[in-house]
Amino acid sequence: MGMTDTSPAEARFPGLQTPTLTPDLLAQGWKPMPAQDYPAMIGPFMARRAETGWEYGFLPERRHLNIGGVVHGGMLMSFMDDVLGMTVWEAAGRKPVTTVQLNHHFIAPGKHGDLVIGRGEILRTTRSVVFIRGMLTSGDRVLVHADGVWKILGS
Repeated sequence: MGMTDTSPAEARFPGLQTPTLTPDLLAQGWKPMPAQDYPAMIGPFMARRAETGWEYGFLPERRHLNIGGVVHGGMLMSFMDDVLGMTVWEAAGRKPVTTVQLNHHFIAPGKHGDLVIGRGEILRTTRSVVFIRGMLTSGDRVLVHADGVWKILGS
């Protein structure tokens, strides 16, 4: 029997990883985000419903740090791309989307073990593109602010 879109994700995507979360994170409403390929390599990531949509998170591990001992800027940029991409994907009716432009402003460093939370806000949607901005925070600190443009594929 062949695979279908309703087959379990693990069957459709060999190598798919689903992270395990601590009881504390689960109690806060976080759920693991299954991942494969690049997101699986840099994650694990998690998600939870927020008042105005979704928010995404990750716990920086030693491998996410730069030589200065803080979360590498490239890691924060990759996570922001995923956060905003997921937000656009939801806003576009779960149609395939791709990043066209993404600008980052680094404000404060992320620290090992401190939960990083990402949120996106749609600014405008046209038939073919979505304009968005977002922030990565840790506790009460803003780490990164970003804005970007995504293309809705096939439009």
